[in-house]
Amino acid sequence: MIFRLHEQDIRFPDPALAEEDGLLAIGGDLHPNRLINAYQNGIFPWYQHEGVFFWYAPHERFVLFPDAFKISKSMRQILRSGRFSITQNQAFSEVIQACAQQPRPGQDGTWIDGDMQRAYIALHEAGHAHSWECWTDGKLMGGLYGVEVGRVFCGESMFSRVSNASKLALAALCGSGIYSLIDCQVYSSHLATLGATMIPQDEYMSYLK
Repeated sequence: MIFRLHEQDIRFPDPALAEEDGLLAIGGDLHPNRLINAYQNGIFPWYQHEGVFFWYAPHERFVLFPDAFKISKSMRQILRSGRFSITQNQAFSEVIQACAQQPRPGQDGTWIDGDMQRAYIALHEAGHAHSWECWTDGKLMGGLYGVEVGRVFCGESMFSRVSNASKLALAALCGSGIYSLIDCQVYSSHLATLGATMIPQDEYMSYLK
């Protein structure tokens, strides 16, 4: 059953009631309080259609345990080379804009539209959303952003302007020791090669709680 959210009520239905594809509800808005409540309950907005937001709670969650992150020999060499530098929360707006512009095979356009960008920038300014940036020669080459729920980092998107830049940002995130779990939301063959795996929804919820 797909639920219709009330404009003035930020509560969500039980995530276990989501459809097989994870779709739980439509409607509502991207107010920071609604977004925070969503992430705390294992729910995230994926896109909007004709001004209507779609909210998902997958029955299986694609996650990355930081200790399981796979660093290749070539990646270790890049990390040691000193060619790139990594920062945190130094260019959140630029990162989300670059993620919106990143070409993605099989996708026409981006779900990170203006409403999404403004909403997550507001979350960042409130201290709930964070970015990791990869630089070379003072230029932003890659990065990622997401929402923090306790010791879970709910990854939203990543981008690279040169090979391996987003991987370096992810490696720094995993190696920071801040989080016990990186939520990748839905399956990606690219992230699977880096160590991400599926876990049941109830196990994911236990990390959130």
